[in-house]
Amino acid sequence: MKIDTKYFGEIEIDNDKIIHFENGIMGFEEYKDFTLLYDSEAEKKPFFSWLQCVTEKSLAFPVVNPLNVIKDYNPVVEDALLEPLGELKDEDIVLLVFATIPKNVKDASVNMKAPVIVNAANGKAIQVILEKGGYKIKHKIIEDISKE
Repeated sequence: MKIDTKYFGEIEIDNDKIIHFENGIMGFEEYKDFTLLYDSEAEKKPFFSWLQCVTEKSLAFPVVNPLNVIKDYNPVVEDALLEPLGELKDEDIVLLVFATIPKNVKDASVNMKAPVIVNAANGKAIQVILEKGGYKIKHKIIEDISKE
């Protein structure tokens, strides 16, 4: 399938690379289908990737694997919230968090409180709001990278 993207132009993706959000993403509920794109330069060390909508070119979000920010990130999510993902095995779980990258990169942050959970086996995804764990909506990335 060909899609037109915000940062990569027109590209070809396989249907099995589509990530489907039954309820959309918070604030963008009408958009259901996305794919993950990587900057070819960053593939060697992918910190950021892009969650690109397949039906709306201008809708692309920078996302990060939260374990790259907080090594022991372990969100507690009620089983009932995970039901839309279908049968979920540990090895099929992909976690992503949305990043905000302002002009001053030192102020870059990620939303650790509302992760995206993807079932890689079937391409189904949800975004949840964590009630427990004390995770921040604006968790500064640079603080954690400096510690490494």
